[in-house]
Amino acid sequence: MRRVVITGAGTVNALAVGVPATMAAMAEGRCGIGPIDIADVDRLSIRIGAQVAGWDAGARFDRQKLTLYDRFTQFTLVAAAEAVAQSGLSFDGPLSQASGCIFGTAAGGMTTWDENYRAVYAEAKNRVHPFVVPKLMASAAASHVSMAWGLKGPVYTVSTACASSNHAMGLAFQTIRSGQAKVMLTGGAEAMLTFGGIKAWEGLRVMSPDGCRPFSADRNGMVMGEGAAVFVFEDYDHARARGADILAEVAGFGMTSDAGDIVAPSVDGAARAIAAALRDAGLSADDVGYVNAHGTGTAANDRVEAAALRQVLGDIPVPVSSTKAMHGHVIGGTGAIELLACLMALRDGVIAPNLGCSAPDPDCPLDIVSLAARRAKVGAVLSNAFAFGGLNAVLALRQA
Repeated sequence: MRRVVITGAGTVNALAVGVPATMAAMAEGRCGIGPIDIADVDRLSIRIGAQVAGWDAGARFDRQKLTLYDRFTQFTLVAAAEAVAQSGLSFDGPLSQASGCIFGTAAGGMTTWDENYRAVYAEAKNRVHPFVVPKLMASAAASHVSMAWGLKGPVYTVSTACASSNHAMGLAFQTIRSGQAKVMLTGGAEAMLTFGGIKAWEGLRVMSPDGCRPFSADRNGMVMGEGAAVFVFEDYDHARARGADILAEVAGFGMTSDAGDIVAPSVDGAARAIAAALRDAGLSADDVGYVNAHGTGTAANDRVEAAALRQVLGDIPVPVSSTKAMHGHVIGGTGAIELLACLMALRDGVIAPNLGCSAPDPDCPLDIVSLAARRAKVGAVLSNAFAFGGLNAVLALRQA
């Protein structure tokens, strides 16, 4: 089987636009959560989020393009441009047909849904724009990325709630490893910070009104974010032959289903996914130098995840942090943004902090990297994603 490496990365999120600025913010322990600016915010109980502030779509895309680009597609295209530029790839000739993209999103064009429901129901309009369907469809971002760079190989979208981007990246990894493609753009995006999006999540009663504090004894829920991250996954031999700068190697992927409850997580399902990723990568628990936890800040998730990690890794004090306290829970795009923290640990030896965890929950007995970043030599990492519906996806990366 072919080895798979990462040769480019790009992002748009509440911390910054661009990977260097995002990693700097993570290393400094900055928080991108604050008051949100959306229509009818006064009707919401939850009024905070990790919003991409000052996003000027008109400055980035022409008017004709914006009739087709929902906010989540905009984020994806900007992140993809950064990733492709860093990779140095040009998808001309045969490489075009040997390249594709797989992205994850839970809701797709939520902004478009929200705006057009408002127009039809609240404003009593009888007609919507003819491009509403291609704008809101979950596969829109993948299609537009394929068209922008001429990617004619496998192109599709994965939607598995909060595990969407980890599933997408895992499938992109498998696509290259099996020889179906040489290059895959992959990651995920979400733009669910809309009135309808937040109102729906309010109904679940898992949202915090004042901040995200994963693994902390005083945590009281998750905080929603938005954004995208895109990576260039590439066949190792192809990358080496052209002298590419290799950021990390994608070593393994594990995915499982709890087959239990639609919202309650399972220790067994999470643990099996973690163990599967290690097994696929040929890694042992001793090899893992950092775990980027799913760590939503809800009581149920954090305790279940801690128990699953202890079940697989034992008493080995592996540093763990959830970066959701900084960039929010980006739902279908969250695993992609969190993979940036994994790259930072592998490349720079800097483990992003778990903000807000001033009093760790005794029921989460982990080595939480609390409050400030930690310097460490990291050879391999795990990135966890556990979704409603009992869908689990874990990626293993190592230094190339």
